[in-house]
Amino acid sequence: MPDSPRSSAREASRWLAQARHDLSDGRLVAEAGRHALACFLAQQCAEKAVTAFLLGQGAEAVWGGALADLCEDAVAFDPTFEAVRPMAILLDKHDLVARYPTTIPGGVPAEAYDATDSSRALEIAAEVLAFVEGRA
Repeated sequence: MPDSPRSSAREASRWLAQARHDLSDGRLVAEAGRHALACFLAQQCAEKAVTAFLLGQGAEAVWGGALADLCEDAVAFDPTFEAVRPMAILLDKHDLVARYPTTIPGGVPAEAYDATDSSRALEIAAEVLAFVEGRA
């Protein structure tokens, strides 16, 4: 049975709330010098925000976590997502690279990321979140 518009809005609200928490947590860990984790949380914030938008629009299922794909799906509901897509996809690399040593030859993500990386990722995540909130 498909979700009712009320349950879709409720589910979207839950995803948006977690996106806000991920952004807040990302800022906290960045201040603590955990820049790889901050970048991952920035990606998660944006992913959850766009997922919230899709759910709020009545998407029956949202698959995957690549912002490139999620934003493309969002464009079908709101063509203005085309404006945020190029910025949002910059966060996609942090989904894997920020977490797995195999993505950093001879090193580990925790040692490869710095304050510049986390600052930019969190800035982008905040912009994506604000963009979505402006359409909720």
